[in-house]
Amino acid sequence: MITDVLIIGSGGAGLSAALRAKELGCSVIIATKTLPTNANTCMAQGGFNASKGSDVQAHIEDTLKASRGIGSETMIKTMCEKSSAALDWLLSLGVPFSLDDNGNFANRFMGGGANKRTYYAEDYTGLKILQTLHDECLKNDILFKANHYLLNLIVDEEGKEVNGATFLDTVMGEVVEIRAKSVIIATGGYSGVYHGFTTNGFGSSGDGIAAVIRAGGVASDLEFVQFHPTALKKSSILISEAARGEGGYLVNSLGKRFVDELLSRDEVSRAVVKEINEGREVFLDVRHLGGKKLAHLLPQEIKLCKIHENLDMANDLIPIKSAVHYTMGGIEVDQKLQASGIKGCFAVGECSNAHIHGANRLGGNSLLEIISMGLIAGENATEYKSKSQLKENSQLSKDRAFINDVYNTFTNQINFYEKREFLGKILYHNASVIRNDMGLKGVLVALRQMQKEFTFMGISDKSLEHNTNLIEFIEFGNTLEVAEMLLVGALHRNESRGAHFREDFKETNDTFKAHSIFWKEDGVLCAEFKDIK
Repeated sequence: MITDVLIIGSGGAGLSAALRAKELGCSVIIATKTLPTNANTCMAQGGFNASKGSDVQAHIEDTLKASRGIGSETMIKTMCEKSSAALDWLLSLGVPFSLDDNGNFANRFMGGGANKRTYYAEDYTGLKILQTLHDECLKNDILFKANHYLLNLIVDEEGKEVNGATFLDTVMGEVVEIRAKSVIIATGGYSGVYHGFTTNGFGSSGDGIAAVIRAGGVASDLEFVQFHPTALKKSSILISEAARGEGGYLVNSLGKRFVDELLSRDEVSRAVVKEINEGREVFLDVRHLGGKKLAHLLPQEIKLCKIHENLDMANDLIPIKSAVHYTMGGIEVDQKLQASGIKGCFAVGECSNAHIHGANRLGGNSLLEIISMGLIAGENATEYKSKSQLKENSQLSKDRAFINDVYNTFTNQINFYEKREFLGKILYHNASVIRNDMGLKGVLVALRQMQKEFTFMGISDKSLEHNTNLIEFIEFGNTLEVAEMLLVGALHRNESRGAHFREDFKETNDTFKAHSIFWKEDGVLCAEFKDIK
């Protein structure tokens, strides 16, 4: 199968890129690991930042401030200046943004923002954007290849140019390839490495990042992981920042507010963890907003609290904790969003490090990034002129051999599900909101032991069709690759900056005002710091 542009991932970034590439006359295939609307775009409930007039400069400054000195002013300026046009594009497609009492589009404050610039669709903003984009893709006859799990990129070794990718067709259990003149990776982030302690789906295993590293590409800044301060205590289900944006309080078990709720997420999360570490419970309190207002603005949050905690937001305090919500690091890309070291390969959305969020993402900027940068990625992938003319490549046969080995050679002596649970737990407790040298080194030792044991893990389900055991095993392999980079970056960044807080190096140190860079040579992870340009 051959196409002009292959897009891997069907969240908001991938769908936006697909629509722009199709509009520009390209043939497009979207390959997605499950079903098209099963994406973490749905988790972005709070809203979409869009600035106009004098607020554009304030938006740029807020984003730069949140990035703690390692965001790219050029990329941030591009995103903020395109934010109003991106909102207008979504409106033209029919995204049902909420209206205020005067019939104007409603907006709210989000943490770290100087002005009200976050437009929303109740508390279903990401879901409604995603569904609208999916419908538009169907209208434009864009081809979806659902249940296609990414294995590896197909790269012309001579020219270091991408020629497509290999996939496991999980319905049939077959390894297949899709050839393309350019590829856009939009596979999402890596929050799933913190298994059991993330607001994201467990499938957020960093598949695209790991594939790029194996193909000779580069990743960066993976130590910067954003913890959301308001996840339900028992389940880690997200309670949107919209609850605080509309005036909700954070209170401890003494009934005292202990932090400005609209500070940046890293500051609020640290305050939450401090209270818990000192033996006090932490609650979200929105009772003063009243049942009518909550039902109008936060209908999804009401349902989530009832289902998962059996609590009524209008009358009860909601017990919360911090949980992993977003990952700032990812595939290192240039200003055209082309992956470093792999020509014709573009990356967009949470899997991509376009140096927009830096050390800490501003609330409301994630949905803006996937739309504004998604459209740019679609344009640049369309303009890319392939030179290798889709040469013969051995990647398909290599990946078929790997899957055969998993079925027949890997011994399954060690239960990888137990290792996955253990890794998630020790990462959450030692590479979390507050970090130190001893804790990080302990996790890294445990992780590298898991890497050595990987071929002794394997699968118990030997069926070919719909084999979720196989997919979860491969995901775990990607998790081990990505988590190693996260830990190495966190260990060597001997400072505190944004979401990366070291209790043994509490101050920000300009020696580390740089990007951590990761790549592999002969299968061995390499890392260094690169100056900011």
